[in-house]
Formats: sequence, structure tokens, C-alpha cells
Amino acid sequence: MDVADRVAKTFGMTDEAWQRHANPWSVWTRFAAIPLMLLAIWSRAWIGWWSLVPIGAVVIWLFINPRAFPPVREPRSWAARGIYGERAWLQDRDLIPPDHRKVLRLLVTLGVAGFGMILWGLIALEVWPTVFGTTLVVVAQLWRIDRFGWLWERHQAHRS
Repeated sequence: MDVADRVAKTFGMTDEAWQRHANPWSVWTRFAAIPLMLLAIWSRAWIGWWSLVPIGAVVIWLFINPRAFPPVREPRSWAARGIYGERAWLQDRDLIPPDHRKVLRLLVTLGVAGFGMILWGLIALEVWPTVFGTTLVVVAQLWRIDRFGWLWERHQAHRS
């Protein structure tokens, strides 16, 4: 079991939860949670330990989010195809051709580098590494969703 599997299990991602998470509202509101989490963490400089309240609210939202929206049974939107592709990949890692594995590794590397910059920026309360790191994480995640959408379309074409 790798990190992606553990995260899915931690969030209790059943088939129904995956279908709900494929709702574009789920995808885009999770992206909207990124600046909210950064602001909540940054708020420790202004409100001290009370910053745990907004941090906790965002964490709770991230656990609720995959179940908060109606399920998508037929992935037609870009976001839904990406989430369905991610689910297919988690079920069968061999679906991804070798050249796309390289791209996914690059995206993970970008995301990890971005997350490191976010940590640096939040610890030091420096804006530029926080913003730059966030940009790297978001771009890597959007590109990853796009690759998984491609994977879903390819997977469906082979099943037909």
C-alpha cells in the first residue's frame, strides 16, 4: 500500500465517495480550500493559538468535501474524468503507460517541492515562498487531474 492508497483509506473513499468527489463542485472547492488553509495557518501571527479554529474548520471541510456533493455517475466534465481516472489508477497501476509514469513522477516532484516551499514560507511567514510553492502545488495538481482525465478516456476506449 502506497501513500495514495493510505490517503484514500484515511478519507474513507468508498465507491460512493469517489462518485461524489468527482462532482466538479467537490474538486473546485478543494482547490478553494488551499488559500483558506494557508491563511488559517498564517493567522497564528495575528491570533495565536486561536488559529487552530480556522485550521480545524478547513481540515473538517476537507474530510466532509468528498461526500458533500451529489454523485457523478457519468464523468462528462474535465474534473469528473480526472477523478474517475485517479480512481481507476488506484485500482490498477498498470493502466498508466511508462511515458506517463514519468510525467506523474515529475508532477509529484513539483508538488513536493511546492509543498516544501509552502512549509518554509509558513514557518518563516514569508510571502514569496508561500505563493510560489502554492503555485507549484496547484499547477502540478491541475496537470495531474488532466493526465488522469486522459487515462480515464483511454481506459474507457479500451473497454468499448
